[in-house]
Amino acid sequence: MKLHHVPASAGIQWVKLGIRTFFRQPLALAGLFFMFMLVVSVLSIVPVLGHALALALLPAATLGLMAATREAAAGQFPMPTVLASAFQAGRERVRAMLVLGAIYAAGSFVIMGLTALIAGTGPVAIDPEQVESAGELLRQPGVMRGLLVSLVLYVPLGLLFWHAPALVHWHGVSPAKSLFFSALACWTNKGALLVYFLGWTGVFFGVSLGLVLLATLLGGPKLLSLLLFPVAMLMSAMFFSSLYFTFRDSFTTDDGQAPA
Repeated sequence: MKLHHVPASAGIQWVKLGIRTFFRQPLALAGLFFMFMLVVSVLSIVPVLGHALALALLPAATLGLMAATREAAAGQFPMPTVLASAFQAGRERVRAMLVLGAIYAAGSFVIMGLTALIAGTGPVAIDPEQVESAGELLRQPGVMRGLLVSLVLYVPLGLLFWHAPALVHWHGVSPAKSLFFSALACWTNKGALLVYFLGWTGVFFGVSLGLVLLATLLGGPKLLSLLLFPVAMLMSAMFFSSLYFTFRDSFTTDDGQAPA
């Protein structure tokens, strides 16, 4: 495997490929994303170990969504079993994926602790009877500060894990090396990744604006509240559908071809 430097314009291409591939198999890719969210949500409410298990499964679940995108891009219908692709690649790679998951969970808990130390005394208690909108929630003392601190701290963790699950699963790279090469690839293609995130920001903003205009013309706040969650989930599914292409174009095999 070799790093492949791509131009900044590739970032927009990744956004387009994610959206285009999603609409090739919208029911399958949306359904798999909903399954992924359901599993994470159910695990998160399990007492004691549930939250840690949910975090530990995120790298494997992300890999499953990337595998589904690869099948959709090849004209195939991704079956639900593709979501468990990370656990169907042999004992060594399953063990490596579990190690990645454990590292990710540990890193997430460290970030939560640092956020509590830097931004305040811990999670902010919110009285639902006094908070009627997202705007009011963000105006609560410490909430916005905590979100910003958490976002900044999660950036390096995200870069470490951006390509790591795919490197472990498809190319047998060890967990430590996969984290290193993931961060190196993100840095090498930082221009394309910046354009990629700006592109998705524009897409999300444009869709949100369209929802607000539609609700204003047809149904007001009730229609907006009705559409907001399903549309946000579909947009998130499209975003996850684009992750595979950022990996595919950031590495080449020894013969100069893009990885499968």
